[in-house]
Amino acid sequence: MSVAFAHQALPPFPSSSALALERASWDELECAFVDGGTPELADLVGWEFRGINTQLFRSRHTPRLAGIKKFCKGMFRHEDGRVLGYNSPVAQNALDGRWDIAPKRFGFYEVAAVDPTARDNEYVHAVLLDYSRGGNKPLDPTRGLRDYLVQIDRDISLGKAYYALGPLRVHSNFFILERHRVGLTDYARR
Repeated sequence: MSVAFAHQALPPFPSSSALALERASWDELECAFVDGGTPELADLVGWEFRGINTQLFRSRHTPRLAGIKKFCKGMFRHEDGRVLGYNSPVAQNALDGRWDIAPKRFGFYEVAAVDPTARDNEYVHAVLLDYSRGGNKPLDPTRGLRDYLVQIDRDISLGKAYYALGPLRVHSNFFILERHRVGLTDYARR
């Protein structure tokens, strides 16, 4: 765990900054994403992040209807040195309420710097959450997800989600991650 975050007291509710991003327009989110910085992998490892999906296909209502407005992502270091992550379901209560996270983990992904020579190289200033490299089962639909993640400030990141359909990449939505609580630190505790 990064020393910068070791003794930080984290609030149980989303910050006003995270909620403001959730209310931002598609164009404002795009600008914030392009201006975002590259996250340090070491600062992601060992943490769980409060997640908020925004504007799925430019519709403000679809994430709530699909039951995926709120979620949790965690990141840990695998025994082979790679950074991996997981998703956990969250009770779909008030957006400005607590994140009640279920102990289930699914939708695993690898977190790595974007390789400018790879197929998924749209944003070289981001890190890539690649679900095809997370060990998900062959028919698991999450294997098609490719998320780019940039740093907005110390505790908030902005993601841009795509779905891989063969060689095509379909942009579906933006999402916000905010540091929430200490999570897994290594594979042995997965």
